[in-house]
Amino acid sequence: MLKHGAAPPGAGSDPRPSSATGSLGARLTRRKPVERLVAEGGQGEGGTLRRSLGMWQLTMISIGATLGTGIFVVLGEAVPKAGPAVIVSFVIAGITALFSALSYAELAGTIPVSGSSYSYAYATLGELVAWVCGWCLILEYGVSVAAVAVGWGQYLNELLSGTIGVTIPDALSAPPGDGGIFNLPALVVVLLAMVFLLGGAKESARANTIMVTVKIVALLLFCAVALQGVRSGNYANFMPLGIAGVSGAGATLFFSYIGFDAASTAGEEARDPQRDLPRAIMLSLLIVTTLYCLVAAVAVGAMPWKGFEGSEAALAGIMKDVTGQSFWAVLLAAGAVIAIASVVLTVLYGQTRILFAMSRDGLAPKVFSKVHAKTGAPRANTVIVSLFCGILAAAIPLGQLADATSIGTLFAFALVNIAVIVLRFTRPEMPRSFRTPLAPLFPAIGFALCVYMMFSLGAVTWMVFGGWLVVGLVVYFAYGMRRSRLERENAPQAD
Repeated sequence: MLKHGAAPPGAGSDPRPSSATGSLGARLTRRKPVERLVAEGGQGEGGTLRRSLGMWQLTMISIGATLGTGIFVVLGEAVPKAGPAVIVSFVIAGITALFSALSYAELAGTIPVSGSSYSYAYATLGELVAWVCGWCLILEYGVSVAAVAVGWGQYLNELLSGTIGVTIPDALSAPPGDGGIFNLPALVVVLLAMVFLLGGAKESARANTIMVTVKIVALLLFCAVALQGVRSGNYANFMPLGIAGVSGAGATLFFSYIGFDAASTAGEEARDPQRDLPRAIMLSLLIVTTLYCLVAAVAVGAMPWKGFEGSEAALAGIMKDVTGQSFWAVLLAAGAVIAIASVVLTVLYGQTRILFAMSRDGLAPKVFSKVHAKTGAPRANTVIVSLFCGILAAAIPLGQLADATSIGTLFAFALVNIAVIVLRFTRPEMPRSFRTPLAPLFPAIGFALCVYMMFSLGAVTWMVFGGWLVVGLVVYFAYGMRRSRLERENAPQAD
């Protein structure tokens, strides 16, 4: 039975694919009806995903993917640009993310499936655009898992040094090309996440909730301790570099908000996705923004803004300066270790569910949509993705490739905003459990902001992104277009 937010089959549209096999243009723009996307929810090869996640667990998945290393290291990069007004920069970045979050909330409640923006694009913009979106999500999720895992070894060494006085040698803990040969901790944290994911969505969500709680407590503890060192004079020259500095810092900080879309990948494992997914997305963004602003306000009050220049561990340094003890810095390092592990777990989860949806549509090999009957998890999918990401993090210098995760994310966000506008015009009668305010104005603003952010990235990032798209198009025309379920269903039968 469909939930209250989903349109029943036949409600205002033909539930069959929007175009049959014919001209190349028709094949590239064929769409998968919303009703069919919803009806196929959870169905995989040999089993189905289990609906076991409630709103709080979905919110924790979203926070887990968003609240990571960013807040622990980003202040050293953002404060020198904005001064104490970095607090305003966090608000600007949060508002920028909000426009896309509103669009995600509407589509997550209307099309509650695992594919996230890939599935939204398939229903509104056609198969080729959906493939490109899915290909970008593979870049966003897969490479970001590796990029985040790389930093885990550095924080782990800080924790080990402060507790037992022993560290892992750089050759086995530093990124390749940066003094390391093989980043063993990066591989370990990905494999640990894999073990949790193999147990099923409910078990993974429980572990993630514990880790998210720990890192929120760590940040609140920082605020409580560092508050003792706050001096009003540190706020005196509030905007030393003007509005341009505040805006520049906001663009830098926007990427600390990436991850709120992770909840939308759990659409087929949520108990009441039409109700809970929009709430989880909006609630997680509110919690993350509040935490960011609170930590920033205390940090710039406890240390003069010029002291943040070149500091990659500003929060730990502040705690040590305020208390005169290294214990608190070690405690914060422990929080960072937990934070990174939580990001790896939730982002890896999102990657497997997107590939699950693409595989079910025939655009990726069938192995990615095979579901284990006992756990209700796509086991082969999880193992393959985890090993790939773990080896990528441990053995390959990521360099500019890691920066490309940002542009891939923004591209997917832009498509989601367009999808909301298209679906409002093509299916205005469709029940929606959440409606983006002032549509199409707000989605249009969200699209424009994403495009602006994309063009603020460097030429090398664009080159990597362009190369990734070219490879994706080759894969689509050589494999995906012919293997697509819509292609095979509309092809003439040989018998």
